[in-house]
Amino acid sequence: MGALLALTSAVCYGIVVLQLSASLEPGGAPTAGGMLSRRAHFAAVTFIGRLGGLVLATAAALLVAAGAVRPTDLLWGALSGVGSGAAMHFLNRGLSRGAMSTVVPVSVVTSVALSVLCGVLLLGDRPGALAWTGFAVTVPALWLVADDGGGPSPKHAGSRPRTGPADGVRDGLLASAGVAVQYLALGQASPSSGLWPVAAGRVAAVLVLPPVAARHGRELRLSARHCAKALMVGAGAALGLILYLLAAQRQLPAVAVVLASLYPALPVVLGFVLLHEHLTKRRALGLAGAAAATVLLTLG
Repeated sequence: MGALLALTSAVCYGIVVLQLSASLEPGGAPTAGGMLSRRAHFAAVTFIGRLGGLVLATAAALLVAAGAVRPTDLLWGALSGVGSGAAMHFLNRGLSRGAMSTVVPVSVVTSVALSVLCGVLLLGDRPGALAWTGFAVTVPALWLVADDGGGPSPKHAGSRPRTGPADGVRDGLLASAGVAVQYLALGQASPSSGLWPVAAGRVAAVLVLPPVAARHGRELRLSARHCAKALMVGAGAALGLILYLLAAQRQLPAVAVVLASLYPALPVVLGFVLLHEHLTKRRALGLAGAAAATVLLTLG
C-alpha cells in the first residue's frame, strides 16, 4: 500500500509538471514559451500556488481524523513547508530562465540522492539489498527521463532572457535541497497527527514567500487565468505531498521519496502515448530503468 501511495504521489507531481509545462501547438509538440513560469513571474506563480496548496491541505486535514496533534508534528510540517516553498521558488526561477533541460534533471536526481543519504545516515533508514539496487538504478534513469536533450525551441527561445548552464545547475541544486528538506521533515511527523503537518507546511510556505516576492513589485501581477492555473498547480502539489506522507507512514521514507520522485516519467509517457511524440533512445532507456527501479523498490 505504501508503494502504491508513493507512486500515486508521483502521478500528482507529474500532472503538476504538465500544468507548468508548455501549451500545445497544432502539431502536438510542447513549446517552451507556453510554460506558466515564463508567461507569469516565477515568484507570483510560486506564492499563488502555495495558497492553493494551503486551501486543499486544510480541507483535507479537517476531513481526516487525527488522534493527537503534537506541537513537534506541526513544527516538522512547518520545516517541510519552508523546504517546499524554497524548492518551488528555485525550480520556477530556473524554468523562467529557460533552463528546463538543466534544472529539472539536476533537481530531481540530486533531491533523490540527498534524501536517501540523509535517511540512511541521519534517520536510521536501513533499506534491503533490492531497495539499494533500486536506488542505484533510479538516479541515472531519472536523469535520462528528465533530460530533454536540449533547450527551448528556437521559436520561443527569445521570449525571456536566457542565462548560462551554471544558473540552471545552481537553481536545480537549490531546488533539490528544498525537496529533500520537504520530504525528510514531513516523514518525521507522527501518524497520529493526521494531515495537519501538511497544512502547517502550507502555512509556513505562505509566510516565508512574501518577503521574497515583494522585491519584484508590479511584476507579480497575474491575470485571472494565470492565477487559476497557479492555484491548481499548488493544490496538485499539496495532494502529492499528502499522498507521500501517507506512504512514508507505511514504509521507509527513503523508499517513499524515490518512488514519489519518479514523476518526470509521466509527462514523457503521456506525450508518447497520447500525442505521438518521438521517444528518444535516452528517454526510452530512462523509462525502462524507472520501471525496473519501481519493481525493485516495491519488493525491497
